[in-house]
Amino acid sequence: MRNYKKRVVITGVGPVTPVGIGKEAYWESLIQGKTSFRRIAFPDRDMSQYRSQVGAPIDGFDLFQFVEKTKHSKHLGRTSQFAIAAAWLALKDAGFEITSNESEEDRHGQKGVYQLKGFDPFQGGVILGVGVEAMELMEYFHTRFITKGMKGLSPFGLPNIYLSSITSHVTQYFTLRGTAYAVSTACASATHAMINSFLQIQGGGEDFMITGGTDACITPYVFAGFDVLRAMSTRNNDPEKACRPFDRERDGFVMGEGSGVLIFEELEHAKKRGVHIYGEVVGFGMTADAYHLTDPDPDGKALGKAVKDALDMAGIHLEEIDYINPHGTSTLLNDRVETRMIKGVFGKQAYQIPISSTKSITGHLMGAAGGVEAISVLLAIEKGIIHPTLNYEFQDPECDLDYVPNQARKKEVRLGLSISAGFGGVNSAILIKKFEDPRAF
Repeated sequence: MRNYKKRVVITGVGPVTPVGIGKEAYWESLIQGKTSFRRIAFPDRDMSQYRSQVGAPIDGFDLFQFVEKTKHSKHLGRTSQFAIAAAWLALKDAGFEITSNESEEDRHGQKGVYQLKGFDPFQGGVILGVGVEAMELMEYFHTRFITKGMKGLSPFGLPNIYLSSITSHVTQYFTLRGTAYAVSTACASATHAMINSFLQIQGGGEDFMITGGTDACITPYVFAGFDVLRAMSTRNNDPEKACRPFDRERDGFVMGEGSGVLIFEELEHAKKRGVHIYGEVVGFGMTADAYHLTDPDPDGKALGKAVKDALDMAGIHLEEIDYINPHGTSTLLNDRVETRMIKGVFGKQAYQIPISSTKSITGHLMGAAGGVEAISVLLAIEKGIIHPTLNYEFQDPECDLDYVPNQARKKEVRLGLSISAGFGGVNSAILIKKFEDPRAF
């Protein structure tokens, strides 16, 4: 019989971001306000066609600095590579002993590259958010098919483009045989994946889940698509200032790439392992605007309902929230609606809560955004420091809350709220609390 009252804690984090890989490098960039925004170019593309030419790619990434190369790894898309590296970092951070898999084989004669020593592989699963498919593979094989026909295709092409392949690659690398699937809700994907992982553990499905999100969207087609939507900044000659959430002069987001993976674990299982606990998931909310395919609902009521549901689930008072990590994209509509929503939910208390946008530093990691932002909340809880919102220079009369402008701030954080919203009006919020065990007192 499943136990529906299990507590879910977070025991490991694995950020793979444009500003740092691993929690130490990532945290240092956050508190120092160090970005990697730069002008980008695509090979064989006339960049003058693109209004926006600013991005936050991860330069010099090499998966095999983390894991072994296999005969199949050459087929991995960049989205899967980020996920595998982030999962490796998170598992190591969570204290799992990762060993080479030299014995266990499945019925097809294949075996995972690694296994978690002393751990039942059916008690670990993978739920990851992915904004779009492995798009660089999709675009590559589409071009080859158009120019060369069937001869341009590979039998490894389509299976590696599927959303499901991304989570499958992680399970195969670490020989995990529990629940495994991908969640795709645009820029809310990672937060939805974390909520589903929370429910999976709380319902007794697995002892732990690899969760969060991953995305590699800086490709000619995806970049062009958001450019045509006029969603991205065009500060091409001043890229470091391009992303400026809640600032009056904001003109769009900066696209980034990477992965934010966390280890969600059942509390008693984590305590038996004697590992460090970053925080506990105590509430969540999910709603839909039912308004527009790209624009947020101007009144923000559905987004506000997601936040209220997270607070109600945790049974806390408004004044207990110490920090909000917003969606904070630097687009005209999102920042205005999100500010309006926060005021609507928190009333006068909204002006007392520090709010800082991780995207002002990392860029918008699309389907991975909620994962890296949840890690930001956890590190704020752990360090007692809130990272800044960069490039906040000119106050927007409609965005007048405390956005922690430009400088990190020391503050004890016991309860942190992370908010994500995606195209199509998909909203999600997750509430993370500093771990407190009543039996320890």
